[in-house]
Amino acid sequence: MSKYILSIDQGTTSSRALVFDHNAVHVTTSQQEFTQHFPENGWVEHDPEDIWHSTLAVIQEAASQIEGVVSDIVAIGITNQRETCVVWDRESGKPIYNAIVWQDRRTAKFCEFLKAQGREGLVIEKTGLLIDPYFSASKIAWILDEVDGARALADQGRLAFGTIDCFLLWRLTKGKSHATDATNASRTSLFNIHTQEWDDELLALFNVPKSLLPEVKDSSAHFGMVDSEYLGADLPILSMIGDQQAALVGQACFEPGMLKSTYGTGCFVILNTGEKALKSNHRLLTTIAYRLNGRVTYALEGSIFVAGAAVQWLRDGLHLIQHAGETESIAQGVGYQKTVFLVPAFTGLGAPYWDPHARGAIFGLTRDTGLAEIVTAGLQSVAYQTRDLLEAMQQDGARISCLRVDGGMVQNVWLTQLLADILEVDVDKPRVIETTALGAAYLAAIGAGLFSNIDEVAKKWSSDQRFSPAITHNEASELYSAWKNAVSNVLSYKAN
Repeated sequence: MSKYILSIDQGTTSSRALVFDHNAVHVTTSQQEFTQHFPENGWVEHDPEDIWHSTLAVIQEAASQIEGVVSDIVAIGITNQRETCVVWDRESGKPIYNAIVWQDRRTAKFCEFLKAQGREGLVIEKTGLLIDPYFSASKIAWILDEVDGARALADQGRLAFGTIDCFLLWRLTKGKSHATDATNASRTSLFNIHTQEWDDELLALFNVPKSLLPEVKDSSAHFGMVDSEYLGADLPILSMIGDQQAALVGQACFEPGMLKSTYGTGCFVILNTGEKALKSNHRLLTTIAYRLNGRVTYALEGSIFVAGAAVQWLRDGLHLIQHAGETESIAQGVGYQKTVFLVPAFTGLGAPYWDPHARGAIFGLTRDTGLAEIVTAGLQSVAYQTRDLLEAMQQDGARISCLRVDGGMVQNVWLTQLLADILEVDVDKPRVIETTALGAAYLAAIGAGLFSNIDEVAKKWSSDQRFSPAITHNEASELYSAWKNAVSNVLSYKAN
């Protein structure tokens, strides 16, 4: 009888559950989108109950599709949108406010105040992160300060904080487990990535009581048992890891110098730096890649807030397309364009600019600009933003000859070739592009004893297609230079 791994991939726009067999072969997928809430300019929220109910629905559907019985699922792994945070009442289990999403910029002024006080150096030294609304700590502080009675409840020890992995764990175990892993903890601005502890000085800086915080475990560990009410059997949760780190594991980037880029709602480039926590001189992030058997592997990361979200905006905001899949044929018809540039700074700009006040813009419009040109500019923006990150990494000393890519967007062959052309490096698309869910499954499988270690996992990786640069260096440089000019104009414009 085959043994299965159930991987929960809770993302920004949808919740998914994927089942893999004992050889890490994909068996089935269930997915459900949920509502995005934008209550004010720059604010992004999710209803935690939407996240919970959509997650429960997809794991039940996925589990029902396996051959055999539910107890054939030997382990569950959870991977999640990072930095998004929930605060809930320990007694009732109910959130006291919506989840504040990683894209949210409401705490920009508070972050600017801390930077003006000269506190960013402390945060960088301890966490590898910049002071920015992107990370969880200022979001937690906002909830405690702005929700009626929250501070009093926190002081009484009544409240719990968690990133989405932690919130789902609490719900799945019916409140028996309040834990997270080192990768998710490292994105809060409250966790010292060198001592591997919640840091009292950082907690005081953001005014977050320690009583709110979960236990921090390895990325592959026993986190608790899913209550039998939900799937019909008590099943162990054996891995939890942030989505971008999960993709690094799924891409088998286990050696220092290996690099992956994931194209989902945002785009995230992570470079494995091994046991060394390298400090960037170009505003990249030092973060935890994964922690196994108490041993930390570090990474250098660049974060783009809007990648696939730009296509979603073209579809749902402008109604220029009905389906994301249409963009490939549209762009093929247009080709690489040098005049129209879309800078999708809808929620500010991430690395290496880190400007929370930047807002999106389209440049180069003429009377003959149409739907096709704007859609193509949206795709091209993804490649240009990726080059922003790779150039910063190269300036920090990284040598990049090949990039492993994944995420839903890389099914677009035109876009993947564009990446190779603009980045001027070979781009490898793996045979399995669901690397985020796969990474969580691999770690759960190690916990269940199906794989002995990451070396065994590395042997599973294989390339489906390699894309090599097909335009000249001068052509790539000309396109990228025009992009930089567009970004410069965005950075100089400040909305009221």
